[in-house]
Amino acid sequence: MSKKRYPRFFGFLALFSMLLLSGCDYTLLDPKGHVGVQERDLIITATLLMLLVVVPVIFMTIIFAWKYRATNKSATYTPDWAHSTRIELVVWLVPLAIIIVLGYVTYKSTHALDPYRPLESDVKPLTIEVVALDWKWLFIYPEQGIATVNKIVFPANTPINFRITSDSVMNSFFIPALGGQIYAMAGMQTKLHLIANENGEFDGISANYSGAGFTGMKFKATATSQADFDTWVADVKNSPKTLATAEYAALAKPSERNPVELYSSVTPNLFQIIIDKYEGMKPGKIVHEKKEVAGTEEMDMGKQSAAQAEE
Repeated sequence: MSKKRYPRFFGFLALFSMLLLSGCDYTLLDPKGHVGVQERDLIITATLLMLLVVVPVIFMTIIFAWKYRATNKSATYTPDWAHSTRIELVVWLVPLAIIIVLGYVTYKSTHALDPYRPLESDVKPLTIEVVALDWKWLFIYPEQGIATVNKIVFPANTPINFRITSDSVMNSFFIPALGGQIYAMAGMQTKLHLIANENGEFDGISANYSGAGFTGMKFKATATSQADFDTWVADVKNSPKTLATAEYAALAKPSERNPVELYSSVTPNLFQIIIDKYEGMKPGKIVHEKKEVAGTEEMDMGKQSAAQAEE
């Protein structure tokens, strides 16, 4: 490709990039949940604060380059200039003020948007237990006694308390339209509190690479009215499938692009059973048990020595 064609090539490249981006869905900037709205506002606020420095610098770079170009003979020539207190004050105080404001906003929003913090509402929360598998999502409704795979339904304007774990490698649970994501780890429980502001169907994804089937590890999250949610629960209870111990063992085996499955009943306390499977992997617990055993043996030996002394 000749040098004359480079400008035209880059022009076509820019146009092609714009065409690709035209199909993007800016979900994070068009949230449908209470948490997502606050996160969007935080992103916009932080961006505008940083642009207070970026934009003037860009304009000044262009202005200085034009004003002090080699062909401009009328520009002031000051070869001995070395310091300006006014410029120093602007260069240091403006960024410092922005950092202070940005730090305050970040500190306040970090605590307000803590994923472990329950959302304030007059409506009773709904609990959904989430288990990350290879490569699918299992959702357990402990209060309703049902379970689903790769699909959740919940009432809009109702706080959802997610309890999250993994029965495989570490993963990340994320519903971009509602805001917030949090990791799922074997032998541990993490929490996430979300609420949908309106009815709709939202995409849920895995935000952490977890192996060959990662790209197909997606689910649908549907927010409905309370009446429609009750009807959906009743329909799931009529499903012929049940999630007992044997059925879960088969479900936990790796599979890609798993279809939606509905279970009319589920093994009681299955979520905690899955977490407890990995208790033996915690060295602290084993050491603690060993200390207790050693302490008991010392007490027994002390008793035996006292008995021998009395004899």
